[in-house]
This record gives sequence, C-alpha cells and structure tokens, in this order.
Amino acid sequence: MSMSFDPFSQLDRLAQSGFDTSRQPRLMPVDLFREGDRYVLNADLPGVDPGSVDVDVDGHLLTIRAERTEASRDNSRWLAQERPFGSYVRRFTIGDDVDAQGISATYNNGVLSVIIPIAERAKPRKIQIESMGSHDTRAVTA
Repeated sequence: MSMSFDPFSQLDRLAQSGFDTSRQPRLMPVDLFREGDRYVLNADLPGVDPGSVDVDVDGHLLTIRAERTEASRDNSRWLAQERPFGSYVRRFTIGDDVDAQGISATYNNGVLSVIIPIAERAKPRKIQIESMGSHDTRAVTA
C-alpha cells in the first residue's frame, strides 16, 4: 500500500502531540429528546467496553463516564492512529420533574441509551371544576 506524504496532516499530528489532550476527558456526542412521559438520552460511545460505562445520579446531577482503552498491537508499526482513547465524561443537570429512581440505561452497538421518566407530579392532569350555581361539573386540563 503506497502512502503519500501530506505535510498538513503531519503538521496537525505534531500540533496534537504538542497539546497532549489524552489525559483530559473527552466529550461524547449526545441526542436528548422527550418522548411521551420520558426523556431519552442517546450517547455515542463506539468501541467502549460496556463494563467501563458508569451512569449515576447525585441530587440534580446525572453523570455518564466511560473509558476507551488504547489499542495494543505488539510487533506492529502504526501508520495512522486517529481513533481517540481515554476517559469520556458528560454531566447533565436534571430538574425536579424527573423520577430519578426510575432512570434506566442500556448499551447497544456503541450507543448508550438513558431513559429518564417524568415524575407523576410533573405530568399533565385533569382538574375537576365545580360550578357554584349548579351541580354541573366539567373537567379542565391543567
């Protein structure tokens, strides 16, 4: 396999090695949306061992941590090594409207899915209104 010299990629590689960020936690891309009575958070963690993924809630703080280990190839000479490794951390502030005890998570095909249910007290509900002049009642959505 023939590889040509690219001075810009070499310069980029030198700049990255000069600003060694391998020890700093990396940011994981996420999608967050509301689906009915729950929030769904999907985080991309390709190549991460599921055993290294940790999701915890402390008060109003939801934290996701993961570790991707460096590829080890004995008796090999690297031609390119661009896939990042190291720690991944992401923190989210959650409000009082979620059921922190009901949070669940799954990891499938490199995507961590965190399901955050909405608390009963925060869901829309109907309030019965009674008319003072008659015995008629009607329901109003709050």
